[in-house]
Amino acid sequence: MSYDSLRRQARTLELLLDTKLAAYSRVVSTITKSGNDIESSGSTDRWQDLEAEVGDILEKLNEINDSMSLVLNDMNTPPSQSMQHTVQRHRDVLRDYTRDFARTKTNVQAALDRANLLTNVRNDIDAYHRSAADSLLAERGRIDSSHRMTDDMLDQAYATRDEFSRQRSSLATINARMGGVLSTLPGIDSLLSMIKSRRRRDTIIIGCLVGVCIIVILSYVTS
Repeated sequence: MSYDSLRRQARTLELLLDTKLAAYSRVVSTITKSGNDIESSGSTDRWQDLEAEVGDILEKLNEINDSMSLVLNDMNTPPSQSMQHTVQRHRDVLRDYTRDFARTKTNVQAALDRANLLTNVRNDIDAYHRSAADSLLAERGRIDSSHRMTDDMLDQAYATRDEFSRQRSSLATINARMGGVLSTLPGIDSLLSMIKSRRRRDTIIIGCLVGVCIIVILSYVTS
């Protein structure tokens, strides 16, 4: 490929590279000023596509510059000062574009790191709020459970008290009825007294008989 053809290609790539770098810088500026992560800024795909395109153009432009240098070195006659100056100018332009591209990529990485840091901080804060809310809900659940347990114990205590009251009323009713029966049969008390007196008399008589029998047996044994 001739020197003039390579020079025209280099000039075309430089113009295209200038346009792509300008667009890339605008996207990066949007990202760095958004204050949010790159995904939320809506520039993710555009930024990545432009970065890949600029990288490809820089690589092609570097190949064109190398080809121009080879063409100059292979000439039968020494290249003119103008040709050498033109090749050097293209290399200087490539170096400047490469430096600007590297600086812009650094800004993107810094913005990405900052956005990720902010995202992580927000996530930590959200996680803390969720944890605090869960703890409050758990504590509220334990308090409600304690209240229900206390209510159940009070209900059981009230039920037991009511049962005792019913039993006391039943016993009082039974005693009243028994008192009424005894009052309607006045002879029962005297009959019970007579039975008790007779049992005591029988006990005394049996005791005396046993004593006499023992005395007789002892007298018979000792005689």
